[in-house]
Amino acid sequence: MPVYIALLRGINIGPNKRIKMDALRKSFETIGFEQVKTYIQSGNVVFKTKKSSPPVLGKQIEARIVTDFGFSASVLVRTGDQLAQTIAANPFLKQRGIDIAKLHVTFLSGPPEAPAIKKLAGYTIAPDQSCCVGSTVYLYLPNGFSTSSLFRVPWEKALVVSTTTRNWRTVNALHQMCEECD
Repeated sequence: MPVYIALLRGINIGPNKRIKMDALRKSFETIGFEQVKTYIQSGNVVFKTKKSSPPVLGKQIEARIVTDFGFSASVLVRTGDQLAQTIAANPFLKQRGIDIAKLHVTFLSGPPEAPAIKKLAGYTIAPDQSCCVGSTVYLYLPNGFSTSSLFRVPWEKALVVSTTTRNWRTVNALHQMCEECD
């Protein structure tokens, strides 16, 4: 059975859209997913299920969240292999002097159009760097996310696709969890 990662957007931030991780795991198990594991409180779930399309799984999980928790949350799903490819393709790892603690990955529901990528580039002001590769945006924010050039601009909306961002440590921890499921 393949391994998948569900990345939920916007849960457990502030007082709204709160989900306890044990309840989230049970919700996934109700769908029929196996070996369900969560990582930190921000909606990262690793699980196994029969081979399926990540977008189909995402819609299935979104519907279950509405049923079980009474609110909607966007869910992006990747296979374990896709996550490994995301890690290997990070263009900033090839640059000298990169502090990996300042790397982030934005997962996209699909590849953005060229004008959207151009907008993202326009919002990204040095020393910050962004690079879109397919359905992934890689970010290097050397002064941190909250002081970056992207913090107060609508860069995610400009991409015109669903997005959710994770720091590099989380991305690698999720990859490790996938490896342990095999």
